[in-house]
Amino acid sequence: MTSLAHRGYIHLGMDVSRDSIAVAILGPDTDVPVIEKISSDPESVRRLIKRVGRPSGIWACYEAGPTGYELHRLLSSMKVRCEVIAPSLVPEGRGDRVKTDKRDARKLAGLHRAGQLTPVAVPSRAQEAVRDLCRTRGQVVGDLTRARNRLTMFLLRHGLVYRDGSKWTQRHEAWLGAQRFDDPALVATYRHYRAAVALRDRALGDVEADLRAYFDTEPFAAAAVRLGGYRGMTHMGGLCIGAEVFDWRRFPKARSFMAFTGLTCWEDSTGLSEHRGSITRAGNSRDPRPTRRGGLGLPAPAGRRGDPASAPGLGRSANLHPLLERPDSALPALPRPGPAQEPQIEVATAVARELAGFQWAEMTAAD
Repeated sequence: MTSLAHRGYIHLGMDVSRDSIAVAILGPDTDVPVIEKISSDPESVRRLIKRVGRPSGIWACYEAGPTGYELHRLLSSMKVRCEVIAPSLVPEGRGDRVKTDKRDARKLAGLHRAGQLTPVAVPSRAQEAVRDLCRTRGQVVGDLTRARNRLTMFLLRHGLVYRDGSKWTQRHEAWLGAQRFDDPALVATYRHYRAAVALRDRALGDVEADLRAYFDTEPFAAAAVRLGGYRGMTHMGGLCIGAEVFDWRRFPKARSFMAFTGLTCWEDSTGLSEHRGSITRAGNSRDPRPTRRGGLGLPAPAGRRGDPASAPGLGRSANLHPLLERPDSALPALPRPGPAQEPQIEVATAVARELAGFQWAEMTAAD
């Protein structure tokens, strides 16, 4: 089976690893690919393309993974058409339990010629660089959270619990500074835990200071300003979402962007029976974080609110789509969780999913 759009090309299915590439070469008049294995260095790739044929008649593909997009850029510079494939959307046989590099390359070549693979958007070098910086921020936030939890659990083990309001405020910091221990080992442990928190807090501030330079730099300024204007969102959150998505046109409908965030629920329906369950969490794991916070109906953290005060020189653009004003009334607000009350996760997820739809509409609306 051959897709009409894919006829006439020599298809290369490439299973890429750090040190080698398994290549399945599938010509237009054959159904059995030729399998080769080459080194992953650029010179070996150039020799392969020169040996296969003219670059304009070659169509290559490989799965997105830890090797990034450098192979795509190399092939594109050689005038070879190349697509990076979404691994989670590659069709899998239920009985297929054997996985090798050569089998994967052979499968990619056949499915690609049949038009059964879904490509992902490839960012430019500048977009990928800012996205890496945004992901660094996410990793630092995770490190800070873990360091804070270790400090809190250490205090809990010794019967010290803070009960005077929210944690990690100035009042909480003063309370932490007032804690004393008699044993020298406990004193040293407490000092190291607090130093770890302070170190990661400073690292987060440094990363966010670097990211603020992109609040008014295209093509990132639009997402930072427009998404940062929503309730519960910040300019930093808008920038991180924009850096992950970077090409909103690849989502034809709001529902497809909701699926990208992993906020849609799974379904197993057939005939007259319908079965739906929890959210899939199958989309991009980094994008939903600011969206989920907005779905809780909570304001942004102090000093990081999505308003001009948190980003000097930034405000709401005069060209914003009217939908920007709607979520406050269109999305149901949830009460702030109290000491004995937590918002229902199902409702919060539903609101976050709707907010994702508003974000898609905002970024795809014509000015």
